[in-house]
Amino acid sequence: MRLLSIAELDLALGGHLVLEDIHLDLERGEIVTIVGPNGSGKTTLLKSIIGALVPQRGCIDKSPGMVIGYVPQRLHLDATLPMTVSRLMRLPRRRPRHEIDTALERAGVTQQASSQISDLSGGQFQRVLLARALLSSPDLLILDEATQGLDQQGMADFYRQIERVRQELGCAVLMVSHELHVVMRASDRVVCLNRSICCAGTPERVAASPEYRAMFGLDDEDALALYRHRHARPYLEIAP
Repeated sequence: MRLLSIAELDLALGGHLVLEDIHLDLERGEIVTIVGPNGSGKTTLLKSIIGALVPQRGCIDKSPGMVIGYVPQRLHLDATLPMTVSRLMRLPRRRPRHEIDTALERAGVTQQASSQISDLSGGQFQRVLLARALLSSPDLLILDEATQGLDQQGMADFYRQIERVRQELGCAVLMVSHELHVVMRASDRVVCLNRSICCAGTPERVAASPEYRAMFGLDDEDALALYRHRHARPYLEIAP
């Protein structure tokens, strides 16, 4: 089932064209990752999908009634502000207790419900933001570099949780990431963006494309390493 269809999208900021002629479809249940250099328009594309930015041209068609959950690149909170996880989950509007409990469980932070936000580790805080995005059981979960600042184990744990969420909700996941090895392991499709879409397809196809190699300065040996990493025993594997 198609959740999202973008066609001929152009978007300018400050008089400069940031996105040009973007075409992208997203199906329910798939994980699609957008990669590209800094300033390539990745976050801008996500913000256009959630409606925070309005394109100058083109259309974004969404499935009727589609619910979007969004985890931003970063959320700045005053470290001295006394606030528990449960209270943060009730902002900006109160939610039924069972919805909050379900979201925290899906994000894997049930035990942190009464913890102060200032006491959370980076990985725990990212999972709390994930829980907020899951409050409405979204059809589409959007992650903007949600593992930024986490160590390798923290990233692995976070992506395992995303896979569990995908399996439980049957939602689509659209994410931005700079972690190329994780992208190749965790994604069904990869989209290379540098103002316009340079290449897109399965991880294997994209890793072998000259556009992808040129974008990240990879050679044949690097691309082969990414391919082997994709087919090695997955460290994102979910235990039964």
